Amino acid sequence: MDTDTSGRTAPPAEPGPTGTWHPVDPGDLPGEGRVRSVVVDGRSIAMTRCGGRLGALDNRCPHQGGPLGEGSIEHGLLRCPWHGYDYDPVTGAPPGELAEHLDDRVPVFEVEEDDAGVRVRLPDQGDVGRTVADVLVETLVAHGVDTVFGMVGHSNLGFADALRRAEERGELRYVGIRHEGAAAFAASAYGKLTGRPAACFAIAGPGSTNLLTGLYDAKLDQAPVVAISGQVPSKVLGRGAFQDLDLGAVFRDVAISTATLQAGSDHAELAALAVKHARDGRGVAHLVLPDEVQALPSQAPAGSPDGRYSRRPVAPDAAALDRAAELVAAARRPVVVVGHGARGARAEVTALAEELGAPVLTTFKAKGLVPDDHPLAGGVLGRSGTPVASWLMNEADLLLVVGASFANHTGIAPWQTIVQVDDAPTAIGRFDAVTADLLGDAALVVPALRSAVRDLGPAAEDQRPDVAARWEIWRAEKARRAADDRGRGVAAAAVFAALSQHLPADAVVAVDVGNHAYSLGRYLESKGQPVLMSGYLGSIGFGYPAALGAWAADPTRPVVAVTGDGGFGQYAMELTTAVHHGIPVKHVLLNNNALGKISKEQLSAGYPTWHTTLTNPDWAAYAELCGARGLRVTHRDQLDAAMAELFATDGPALLCVEQDAELL
Repeated sequence: MDTDTSGRTAPPAEPGPTGTWHPVDPGDLPGEGRVRSVVVDGRSIAMTRCGGRLGALDNRCPHQGGPLGEGSIEHGLLRCPWHGYDYDPVTGAPPGELAEHLDDRVPVFEVEEDDAGVRVRLPDQGDVGRTVADVLVETLVAHGVDTVFGMVGHSNLGFADALRRAEERGELRYVGIRHEGAAAFAASAYGKLTGRPAACFAIAGPGSTNLLTGLYDAKLDQAPVVAISGQVPSKVLGRGAFQDLDLGAVFRDVAISTATLQAGSDHAELAALAVKHARDGRGVAHLVLPDEVQALPSQAPAGSPDGRYSRRPVAPDAAALDRAAELVAAARRPVVVVGHGARGARAEVTALAEELGAPVLTTFKAKGLVPDDHPLAGGVLGRSGTPVASWLMNEADLLLVVGASFANHTGIAPWQTIVQVDDAPTAIGRFDAVTADLLGDAALVVPALRSAVRDLGPAAEDQRPDVAARWEIWRAEKARRAADDRGRGVAAAAVFAALSQHLPADAVVAVDVGNHAYSLGRYLESKGQPVLMSGYLGSIGFGYPAALGAWAADPTRPVVAVTGDGGFGQYAMELTTAVHHGIPVKHVLLNNNALGKISKEQLSAGYPTWHTTLTNPDWAAYAELCGARGLRVTHRDQLDAAMAELFATDGPALLCVEQDAELL
């Protein structure tokens, strides 16, 4: 029998398990009368030294799972830091009369100490076996989810380990972020760019509530996302446990569907339905995973996508097509307005416009759908738009609106004769009544309309000369604005003139919310590069996390984030995420040390500016501290060289432009 240092006798330790001897780093060994948590072979053990004896125990109290290595040795006994239960620091047995309760004994591992050092014998790690979490992950992968943004924590560890195994198999990409809000924004941007869902996941309680802003962005902009929440164990759910929230209730408004998995659930089917709901409903689907359910063994097959999805193409009604064609054919100055919903019909829209000689205007969300150097491109319409677009709309006698929402920021004049094309009946006439509508997929509707108009003989005049004349006027004005200099920073027009010149033709641009966004819509001349934004929610902070999502959607394309200092400040630590994962985001930050848009709004409403100034770091130096390339521009003459260096840099880089807040 062993005798502990308190004088009590403890039962002998159970025979040591078979396994492999692993060395312990000398720096990890505890001093006399101490205990430490030590990682050996990827496993956490509690190493003790008491009365000259060295012990190695499982680092998990059998009662509440407390980390014994964070406890203390008092009077020769190891005390659990969570509830004060005592154990022999070498044998793992409870003291005295409690020693008979062997269920309370902590598993121990053999230890050897000699001149060569200390070794611990650990059982070989076998296959943990397939779990419910594996079934879920395999089903998500089978249904096309290839990217997950998230943060690992105590209530999602089983699911996280299944993600790890899938990543090791090369089945998906996991991007660990610094704030769950960034995960949701990144997943939303991924869905906007591809039409396919990425996943974001978080722990119970605050981790999941942090997802909500980014998920509302996805909801309002109709981006498919699968959101996954860890949850407290089922036995304490609803009893006021730590981080115990009714997540189904919390997510019910933002999500198309929300489901909590139980032990007896059809786990593969619920995961398959989540992806289907996100894709078919173009929104958020939510799964809640109680802690213990994730680790349950399961041999259920992954859910197959076969026969679960249908393509969306819907041809237009014949009578509706006839009416719309008559209106378009009779128009002398038709103008085509395209929104984000027309991205799948870029070629068809362009062909119709060219046949009619009709200008094409885009909403801000659709910027780049028709390149600004096309002879019929009129640029962005609305509050973020160009005077080219507004002039052409005002001179029109018919608007053909494809995949746009008519929201108050778009600038579409409701008094015009309007033919609306959309694939959702709820979008038709949602804000204002239209003259005629065509319900269906734009890729089918627009060619059918083109054919019908051609048969009728269109009356439209070629408006290319008008488009060219308006661009000449606007480009002269932009040049004047770019040259403005009050000695207080660089004009926005100069920034976007330089960006227009250096932006790669195949880039994706993610823009935040603020004055810089209005300036981008107005001044940046797109060669067809898509622009991602927080459209209807208009959430500040979207820009940089969205760039991470755009990169994940296609790592071969250059990705550019354009933000102000206010928005970037909300998720500035995600720069370290880009560095950690080697995500080569090129970031143009317009810095005016203020919430400039809010200042404008205060003044416009007749209020004095109040609490809109900001105290910022040197953003270029901050980037360097994070491990990225940092550049800084204080005068327009530096822009060209700085933009060239920005795009020539390997890896993530940040260009901070000190901007004149009034030269927008």
